[in-house]
Amino acid sequence: MNARPTPRATYRFQLNGDFGFADVVGTLDHLVDLGISHVYLSPIGTAAAGSTHGYDWLPPPAVSDILGGVDGLRELRRAATERGLGLVIDIVPNHTGVADALANPWFADLLRHGPHSPYASYFDVDLSDDNGAGGKIALPVVAADGDLSPLEIDEQGNLRYYDHAFPVAPGTEDGTAAEIHARQHYKLVPWNSGLIGYRRFFTVNELAGLRQEDPVVYDATHEWLRELIAEDLVDGVRVDHPDGLWDPQQYLHRLRADVGDDRLIYIEKILAPDEPLEPTLPVEGTTGYDQMRVIDALFVAPSGVVQLTELNEHITGDTGDAQWFATVEHQRKLTTLRDSFPTELRRLVRAITHSDPAADSDAIAEGCAELIAALGVYRADYPSLRPRLETTAVRIAAEKPSLTRALDAIVQETRSPGAAASRLAQTCGAVTAKSVEDSLFYRTARLVSAQEVGGDPANPSMSLTEFHHHNTERSRRWPLAMTATSTHDTKRGEDVRARIALLSQVPERWSLLIERVWLGTDIPDNLTCYFLLQNIFGVWPADGEVTDELRIRLVDYARKAAREAGLRTTWTEVDEDFEAAIEKWITQVTTGPIASAVSELVARTASAWQQESLARKAIALLGPGVPDIYQGTEWWEDSLVDPDNRRPVDFDQSLDHPKTESVRTALEVRAAHPEAFGASSSYHRLPADGPASDHAVGFARSAGDVPEVVVITARFTHSLDPDSAVGTVVELPAGAWRDVRSGVIHTDTVDLATARSAHPVAILVRGRGGLG
Repeated sequence: MNARPTPRATYRFQLNGDFGFADVVGTLDHLVDLGISHVYLSPIGTAAAGSTHGYDWLPPPAVSDILGGVDGLRELRRAATERGLGLVIDIVPNHTGVADALANPWFADLLRHGPHSPYASYFDVDLSDDNGAGGKIALPVVAADGDLSPLEIDEQGNLRYYDHAFPVAPGTEDGTAAEIHARQHYKLVPWNSGLIGYRRFFTVNELAGLRQEDPVVYDATHEWLRELIAEDLVDGVRVDHPDGLWDPQQYLHRLRADVGDDRLIYIEKILAPDEPLEPTLPVEGTTGYDQMRVIDALFVAPSGVVQLTELNEHITGDTGDAQWFATVEHQRKLTTLRDSFPTELRRLVRAITHSDPAADSDAIAEGCAELIAALGVYRADYPSLRPRLETTAVRIAAEKPSLTRALDAIVQETRSPGAAASRLAQTCGAVTAKSVEDSLFYRTARLVSAQEVGGDPANPSMSLTEFHHHNTERSRRWPLAMTATSTHDTKRGEDVRARIALLSQVPERWSLLIERVWLGTDIPDNLTCYFLLQNIFGVWPADGEVTDELRIRLVDYARKAAREAGLRTTWTEVDEDFEAAIEKWITQVTTGPIASAVSELVARTASAWQQESLARKAIALLGPGVPDIYQGTEWWEDSLVDPDNRRPVDFDQSLDHPKTESVRTALEVRAAHPEAFGASSSYHRLPADGPASDHAVGFARSAGDVPEVVVITARFTHSLDPDSAVGTVVELPAGAWRDVRSGVIHTDTVDLATARSAHPVAILVRGRGGLG
């Protein structure tokens, strides 16, 4: 661990055909000016044609020519090194793109030759006789009616179903398209049949899972990374979705052996609020959704949550509170498993019952479903989580005695590494993601800023004591883990979430706005409109001018959100009338007197929003962990879920901006005090006393036990009374402390008003001179 670099901050770029390595080179001076230490790139491998994200990479693995090829990467590395910047890349071990089967040579060969293909072992395919497709690889591309009459043979001799083309096995070319199809190693089945012949990334049929547990597959997919490391082109990797793998621990240990002890490894691991990161993993930490949740929760007023709960129940009929979430999440998981993952469940049951032909498969299936629905984590086969699985099984058995034998069998079969344990874990993660983040989080609206990847909308607020305890533990256990604030996957950008969270401070005024909207517009659906109204408030321009471009973005977002919710319209069964009604409603909200009412609330909360956006950013930059700055978030940003949050960034924006200054100042302090933010640093809460003590957020960062940097800011600023701020003092560590912005020296204590007189966030350093 000690040999690895200590990043000061990463800066995440989304690469695509319009923004490649050369474009990143053009931004490097800007990154240096900000104080960034590591450039952090989205996947750089060859991807499917037109890919905007790179997670649908195609074999054989290689640096994408569209992004600039390996020579472009070498030039980026050279330019970055000249400026003292490191390079971290995003790798995707779990899956590969198969949207166009013929474009993926490994997958195409599998389809052409079936179990005889040298790539048959590369993919997690189901070729068992009882797989529902007669032992063939089920491909769900056919219309729901199962009509195969559109099948034809194209000029290249491929089997074609509309836009889908598939290879044909040697010696099977004669006859009609239907006859040829019947001879293949695969079978085209209705999209809604519940059959699919390979493990996917969640429910994305276009991404096929790989068997990284096979050393041959690992070597084939990582040789290019070894070459990049051998040439010293990268300083670390971010591992996409390790929870999808057969054995994440085994994989990460193998990866550590490949990258060596002098490079960084971060994992995109989503942690439940009560879930620790497995301490034995050879990584720096997660990519930081867990810390994002904590920072967000700090700025949600608990008193306001009570009123928002009542408001949500009045409008939607549901409270959206913890009890409601527990009940609905459990049901969503059971439904999602049944509707979207029947193939995975069948494979899981087979893995558990393989040694006991007399086992009750139906009871095993129900036991697995109940366990998946109740675990509350992506996967529970990490050593530190195994007790959770067993305790959960005991609780379910007490509630459902008829499942006792089945649960005992599941626990027994998953006790050791193998097919049962891995398939339970893989299925659990996929079901959790699809039923919660991609479904339930669109079906409730108590406070949508908390409905985020890794978030905890059931308990959206956090006390100061909880916040500081969490940070103390994080500093001790995972000092170099990333801290995310916005990512390419967040459902709302950091400044959007900050403004929406302010509703917990102004629930009465929010209620008045809702009344105006509900009386002055045509509401197609209470839940949908209430959900959307919070997001509209979150992205509302400070000047009140809603442009046509923003209105189009809102309509696009509303369409996606409503279809993800799946209550009134879906991706596969579109209700055009409902979606048209929502578009009309958005126009009503964003024009005329309703728009003026929204603008009034935005203006009324503008000061608190700006203060708290800057406070959140500063905590992320100076709290425990390594801050990750998503492209463009050094300025105000109004992004919603992808693809909105992957829009091109205007890097020519003014650098005379409050967030830009905050980033630059905070990272300058980190650079001047590296030991206070490194692997051996520590975090300490600063006591506050006075009428606004619950508003005051103060902490010290120390090199060992010696405090070097102090941060003081405030939360719930909309209701922060000036006199109360004056009467609230923060206790400083011993010695003289200099405000890096104002130069003012403080000793012993400082009141909250004085500390924040020059800026919403006071950054103090030990001593009477400079940053040092």
